[in-house]
Amino acid sequence: MKKLLSMFALVTMLGFGFTGNTYAEDAAPVAEATTAVAPAAEAAAAAVAPAATEVAPAAAPAPVPNKGDTAWMLIATVLVSLMVIPGLALFYGGLVRQKNMLSVLMQVFMIFSLMAVLWAIYGYSVAFTGGSPYFGGLSKAFLAGVTPESLGATFSKGTYIPELVFVAFQLTFAAITPALIVGAFAERMKFSAILAFMVLWFTFSYLPLAHMVWYWDGPDAITTAASLDTVVANAGWLWAKGALDFAGGTVVHINAGVAGLVGAIMVGKRIGYGKEAMTPHSLTLTMVGAALLWVGWFGFNAGSNLEANGYAALALVNTFIATGAATLSWTFSEWLLKGKPSMLGAVSGAVAGLVAITPACGFVGPMGAIVIGLLVSPICYFMVAKVKYVLGYDDALDVFGIHAIGGVFGALATGVFVNPALGGVGVVDYVANGVAAYDFGAQMTAQIYAVVTAIVLSAVVSFIAFKIVDVLIGLRVSEEAEREGLDTSQHGERAYHS
Repeated sequence: MKKLLSMFALVTMLGFGFTGNTYAEDAAPVAEATTAVAPAAEAAAAAVAPAATEVAPAAAPAPVPNKGDTAWMLIATVLVSLMVIPGLALFYGGLVRQKNMLSVLMQVFMIFSLMAVLWAIYGYSVAFTGGSPYFGGLSKAFLAGVTPESLGATFSKGTYIPELVFVAFQLTFAAITPALIVGAFAERMKFSAILAFMVLWFTFSYLPLAHMVWYWDGPDAITTAASLDTVVANAGWLWAKGALDFAGGTVVHINAGVAGLVGAIMVGKRIGYGKEAMTPHSLTLTMVGAALLWVGWFGFNAGSNLEANGYAALALVNTFIATGAATLSWTFSEWLLKGKPSMLGAVSGAVAGLVAITPACGFVGPMGAIVIGLLVSPICYFMVAKVKYVLGYDDALDVFGIHAIGGVFGALATGVFVNPALGGVGVVDYVANGVAAYDFGAQMTAQIYAVVTAIVLSAVVSFIAFKIVDVLIGLRVSEEAEREGLDTSQHGERAYHS
């Protein structure tokens, strides 16, 4: 009996210990990303021996990465890769004409590969090291100092993942964002010009915006009001202003969407645009690509929590239901206005919902996510069905109308529905270790700062980059090459041989 009671006591103590760890990991996120530098641990209190003999202060144990968080982040990274190749490639490929299918696949595949290399050489360092509020430094160029032992902070105090996992996860974001842009000028731009533009745009638009929105010193650096001031002073400009972007509404979608609009205008309309039929050659492949995007987006959104806890689950649930709501609202809007619901409309609505919930997914409650999904599709539908034709620009695959407009709406909606009174989780106060009081005016001001900064930065950088490439290489293929199709004129191959 005595042995049984001892075992029961041991199990009880273990149970309380496990529960305490769960609470410690459940801190709500404040911003999307963090530096991959482990903060200094607090000094341990001096131990006193039973005989009142003084003992030297014990060193705090070195932080150990959580294996569950690490495993989840490895999976999330692979899921985001699935979004790009094959997800985005097939989604875009099915939407173009048959003679240009292979060119789109090649563009997405090569951009993903190019960005992966640039990210390791200098991208990670510029985005996620200190330097200035607008641009990081080169202290980790060529991944210097990034080893299997180096750690990255998450959003909970005392919780870490390997820095290499964070590097890989953010690599996939840096790869998909430029790839999104190609849909705007599909079917008419030189392959060499696309690659040259992407290098310039990645360096001077994506990296600075990622730094401004997501760079900070991590939660363990915040213990007092004075330390918070230090963290804010060292952080990216928009993070310091309090802008919320959980998974890339500004950094990814507004950034890419605005670049797409600038490109569509500067490259010019496709030959025959508005006069010839330019219908998608395979909505079957587009639907497959959209489905892969949706599945991969769970890694994109839920992975951005950097931990496997309740907030990752919240982001995952919101990604399900906001996307579903947006699919329904686009389909029924089209059904009402055109008389028939289309597959193209359904997948467009799904992507609009995914875009809009991206900045909000870890901050809003499920009901807020449904509202965001229901509202974003009619807005994007109006842009691509009406405004685009009134203004006369040829955004071939509606990159601006869905990604930029959906991203703007999602970023602003995040500032509204993060409010705990509307079901949101609020923003963590790391000094008080609780949820900060919600201030509508301050939060919306921060969100507007982020949206305007993303639009202006991307527009200016894109315009300059396209001008440079136009002078050095030329943006557009010849009329003969465009009529022949980019598959054969640019790559000497065809997607189909029947």
